[in-house]
Amino acid sequence: MKNKKLYRDTEHAKLAGVCAGIAAYLGTEVWLVRLLTISAFLFTAGFFVLIAYIAAYFILDEMPAKQQWRQSSYQKYNIKMTAWQSGVSSQQILQNVSNALDNVESDIENMEAYVTSFAFKMHKAFPNKK
Repeated sequence: MKNKKLYRDTEHAKLAGVCAGIAAYLGTEVWLVRLLTISAFLFTAGFFVLIAYIAAYFILDEMPAKQQWRQSSYQKYNIKMTAWQSGVSSQQILQNVSNALDNVESDIENMEAYVTSFAFKMHKAFPNKK
């Protein structure tokens, strides 16, 4: 089992990123964690929820940039399994992947055109010296 660590997710934060971090840790929707937190604040022990939220803000580290990037790149391809979940449909993900592959193919064609060009041979034979 992969060891997961609880962080504050400041990229998807509304206030301090505590609820977004908990949602990322549990693998659930952020709005659901926010709804549960607000409900607990309003309908049960509001003072204790507020103290716990503030304590979590100071205790939890901010999510590292590398992990934020990984999480946001995974969210681009987050398939919506049910209607209430956030994410995109499988058709949209297939279209996004197709567009990304078309862009890669275009980049490869441009590189091949440059490598087989006279300009590349000249740059290789006479590199710029600074």
